[in-house]
Order: sequence, then structure tokens, then C-alpha cells
Amino acid sequence: MRISTDSLCALTALCLATTASAKFPDNFDQPLEVVAFGSCNRDELPQPLWPVIAANAPDLWIWGGDNIYADWHERPDGRRVNHTVNREWVAECYAAQRVQPGYAVFRELIPILGTWDDHDYGRNNATSSYKLKAVTRDLALEFMEVPPEDARWQREGLYGAYDFGPEGRRTKVVLLDNRYFASSRKADAPDLLGDAQREWLAATLRESTADLHLLVSGTQILSEAHEYEKWADYPEDREWLLDLIREEGMPMTVLLSGDRHIHEISVLDDPALDYPLVDVTSSGLTHSWEDFPGEANSLRRGEVFTGLGFGLLTIDWSGKTPEVTIEIRDDENAVRNSVTVPRQ
Repeated sequence: MRISTDSLCALTALCLATTASAKFPDNFDQPLEVVAFGSCNRDELPQPLWPVIAANAPDLWIWGGDNIYADWHERPDGRRVNHTVNREWVAECYAAQRVQPGYAVFRELIPILGTWDDHDYGRNNATSSYKLKAVTRDLALEFMEVPPEDARWQREGLYGAYDFGPEGRRTKVVLLDNRYFASSRKADAPDLLGDAQREWLAATLRESTADLHLLVSGTQILSEAHEYEKWADYPEDREWLLDLIREEGMPMTVLLSGDRHIHEISVLDDPALDYPLVDVTSSGLTHSWEDFPGEANSLRRGEVFTGLGFGLLTIDWSGKTPEVTIEIRDDENAVRNSVTVPRQ
């Protein structure tokens, strides 16, 4: 579907006329039917996608990481400017994003959750040794207006989980933290999640009453061959997670990821699962890898899309179990790639 020029103009006018106030979900009783998500967003660049995403009327927006770039920005002349990251600077970056006209109205319309990746954490490829992590964690929670009584404020890291909908139509959104506890991927025994988050995740999934799990990670979980950051750099954590998903009785699980400045869909057909395990990567809200040279990925379905775009999940609850249609959409709302996870 392509949005008309009149619709875009109307939404843009509404953006410019609206005062921003953040939107944390306030209704967890209604089932999720449309979920949008994306990553890699720089506050100093044009942000044309917010009215396009809003036109799909999602029940929830999920930030997939790199929600701001606190460590650097690019000047109009193409020069890269690196920043000394501190509390004041990160707060300023988030403040600039809050009042970005398109996002300001989007926040009024759409409930928002999210996690982070490295650039909003504070430094490219940063891990647990990053000294400002407690500060940037608090600022990330403030940006997403997580209420002070929320459990995420009571522990280290940014991870958390939320249930939406009644029994039989319940989705659990699980937000993972792949920065705060992570060792170097070159360590002798690389550890991505840390003991506390691993124990929490195991309990959260095993005790879940949801019919669908959405697991959100800043980096790709399934894709293994490329040289950039990914769960495959932490093979024990990756296999542990896959084994957890494979456990008998675990409901349908869909993986959402970002980081790569490309959009692609990876699918693992695992004989231990009654459904294909999908990792949909949507990365490029304000900038993308337009000259992407290509790379191996034996699990890829369809083609890599290298323009600006976002991910869209449509959940069909008409049967005993859900059916999930997963799409990558571009800045004209056209579908560039899609896959459907059928009912079990």
C-alpha cells in the first residue's frame, strides 16, 4: 500500500501542531494485532518514516536499538563528528529526538516500548566494561517513559517483559539487553547475557502464559556468517536460547533484531519446532547501507532491502493459535519482503 500525498501532508501538519508527550503503554488488556518496530535512528537526520508507520495504525511500536547516536553524528558536509559522551550530552540527544516533529505526534498516537544497542548505550560496539552504562540505562528508561514502579528500574540493565491481551490471545514482548552484561566477543568464554539476565529470561519464558513471544534483540540472533556483531559471536548463549525456545510447550516465538543498517529475514526450519523460527532484522529508520555489497546467509528468505524502512507484524488471532505475517516496508509503505509464520 502506498500512502497518498494528501495523507502524508495531513499527518505532517498534525506533527507540527502537536506538543510532544511520551507514550508508555497504558492498556495491556487488549491483544496486539499490529506491531511495528525499527532501529538505527539519528536525531540530526530527516525522519520521514513516522507518518508512514503511523498510517498502519500499529498497536505498539518497539525500538530495536540505536534509537539515538550519542557517540557521533555526521555534518551536512559529510564530515563525521565524534562526541565525548556524558550525561548531559546523552540527555540532549534524547531531548532532540522527543521534539523531532514526526516523532512528537507519533508518540501521542502509538504506545512505545524498546531496548537499545551500542550507539544509544554510548559507544560503538561497547560491552559491559563501558563506564557510563548505569547513566545511559537511566536515560534510556526515561526516554521511553518507563514508569518508576516498573521492575526494569529495580535491576541493572535494560531488559524486561510485558504481556498484552487476554488468555488465548496473549503476546509477551521480551526486551533483551545485549550490552550491559556482555563480555568482549573475543573473550576465551564470551558471555552475552550475564547470569542474572539469563536466569530471568529462562524463568520468564518457562512461566509464560502467553500464546506468542516476541523476543527483541539489538543484534541478530540467527544469522551467523557475517563479520559484524551477532549472537553467533557468543555461541553458548545462542545455543542456550535456541534450546530454551525448543522446549516442549513453548509457544510460537518470533525474533526481532536491528543494528545492521539493512533489512532482512532469516528463517530456521528446526525439526524440534512446530513452526519456522524467524529473525526479522529491520535497521535503517534514518540511514541505511545503500551500497551494501552482499554477504552470505544460508537462512535468508527473500532479498536484502537496503533503503529506509521498518518492520511490521500482523497477528491473526482467529484460530486456536496465532498466525503472524512479518513484513519489511519502505518509506512509501510498500512491502519489500515478507514471510508468514503459520498456526501450529
